[in-house]
Amino acid sequence: MLTARIAYDALPAGVKAAIEEVIGPVEATVSANGGFNSAVAARLCTATGDVFCKALPADHRWVWTQRREADIAPYVIGLAPDLVARLAVDGWDVLLFEALDGHHADYSPGSRDLPAVVALLEAAASTPCPPIELRDAVDRLRSYVNDPADLDQFAGTALLHTDLNNANLIVHADQARLVDWGWATRGAPWLDAAYWVLWLVAAGHHPARAEHWAGKVSTWATAPKVGLRAFADAQARLWTKINDRSPGDTWTARIAAASRRWIAYRRNLS
Repeated sequence: MLTARIAYDALPAGVKAAIEEVIGPVEATVSANGGFNSAVAARLCTATGDVFCKALPADHRWVWTQRREADIAPYVIGLAPDLVARLAVDGWDVLLFEALDGHHADYSPGSRDLPAVVALLEAAASTPCPPIELRDAVDRLRSYVNDPADLDQFAGTALLHTDLNNANLIVHADQARLVDWGWATRGAPWLDAAYWVLWLVAAGHHPARAEHWAGKVSTWATAPKVGLRAFADAQARLWTKINDRSPGDTWTARIAAASRRWIAYRRNLS
């Protein structure tokens, strides 16, 4: 889901005034480079500290992701940046978060960030699923399975992030935190580790090594072989479809290619 990005200063004056009522005068802004799920994504610098701002028009079709992030915030303290405030002003939906220091996780082979990601996924796996409205893994993967019976493999009651793009993990002092919980999902507990495999392959890992790292997350041990193959196949179908809609996009082409490498590896195991 791609949303046209605008600078923080392009927000209506009333929206910026409401934000400054919460955090104080904004002295400088730094727009985020990655991700296009929000019309505004910027670090706001104030005299008392920095805040990260995400904003969408209130009538945008993806505004529910803002609500989801606000709803889940009290349940993922320590895993994600703290939510400072959610504002609805002049036709805009605004989220203000604690600004995280650090860098996007490096998933490449040999990266020192990988153990920090394992620790974060382990902590997330032990976090109870909150009693709020969430997406359902079975519903999200329904269109991408070859056999509808495979959908049973994805059912469960675990809290899942599902978007393990390295840009969504911020690492600082060997600790990682997850941002962008808008697509939080309820499903089988091993799924987040499986989602990570795809991004590891895209970062240059052989699928076997990617699964080795995923195996350091305890929930991976609960994944049945038939479930892993069905999931890898679903990811290949999903990313092929995304890539077909975005010809010439090297980013989606890279992920689609990784998904094909993973399902080829999984098929060779059986």
